Amino acid sequence: MFTPHSLGIALFMMITSAICWGSWANTYKGVKNYRFELFYWDYAVGIFLISLILALTMGSTGPSNDPARFLNNVHSADTQNIVSTMVGGAIFNLANLLLVAAIDMAGLAIAFPVSIGIALVVGVISSYALQPKGNGPLLAAGVVCALIAVIMDGKAYGSLVIAGRSISKKSITVCIVSGVLMGLWAPFVARAMTKGNTLGPYSIAVFLTLGALLSCLIWNIYFMRKPLVGEPVNFTGYFSGPMSGHALGLLGGFIWGIGMVFNLVAASFTGVAISYAIGQSAPMVAALWGVLAWKEFAGAPSKAKMYLGLMFVFYCVGILLVAKANG
Repeated sequence: MFTPHSLGIALFMMITSAICWGSWANTYKGVKNYRFELFYWDYAVGIFLISLILALTMGSTGPSNDPARFLNNVHSADTQNIVSTMVGGAIFNLANLLLVAAIDMAGLAIAFPVSIGIALVVGVISSYALQPKGNGPLLAAGVVCALIAVIMDGKAYGSLVIAGRSISKKSITVCIVSGVLMGLWAPFVARAMTKGNTLGPYSIAVFLTLGALLSCLIWNIYFMRKPLVGEPVNFTGYFSGPMSGHALGLLGGFIWGIGMVFNLVAASFTGVAISYAIGQSAPMVAALWGVLAWKEFAGAPSKAKMYLGLMFVFYCVGILLVAKANG
């Protein structure tokens, strides 16, 4: 299977992961008059399909008897690790559904930094506890910077009131819950990569996204019946939905899935805590999309823009500290 053999390649894969994770939600923002609960079915299929495709290509290179190849790795792995990864996928999926709901309510520039910033804190701490690789104090400093960035973004959102814009306290609550849950799937992955007969990065991606897809039968159906925003929807709306909505859902899943695989493959070189943390710089990418492409802060007071600027600064410092922790 393909794995990076230098820090440069691993860093490139982690940066690509951050760009993918910060950009996939643009596919939902580009959908018109199509509920996120319906969009999400195609997205969930997309993340599983691309993970399987990459596992059968990049993850299947080398000699046929190589134990690291995708199918060989699946055959030799402990069942407990497979189950652990799928449980992690189900937790991720609930967190991601809440994130998309928060994007629907508050926009990219708010939902991503708050939710994923909290996820970075929870994920790095829990992953490092399972696999203590890297410089602990520098990782801790990076986590503190991420927390400050989350606070700055929240204050930027609150400043919109001055401009006469409505803000939703519910959206912030949804972001916080999403962030805590988003950080909790990482330990399940770390366990499957470090305990007993382990799963490789490509196998992790496949079973993580399979767990996410299957859990849609619980989480997504629940939100279709009891939505956080708007009226309940049913599958009639999915089948009568626009082709562009289905295509964008699959594309969004493909983009996120590429980021997931690249992040996990890079983690085999750098360690889960560091790869996860750098991948979680995605909020900077998402916030830039929200501010520059979708004009979510158009007409906002200078104070809001100042807080956004501080958010970017603290995220950058946090990610630099996390990267340095690998030194």
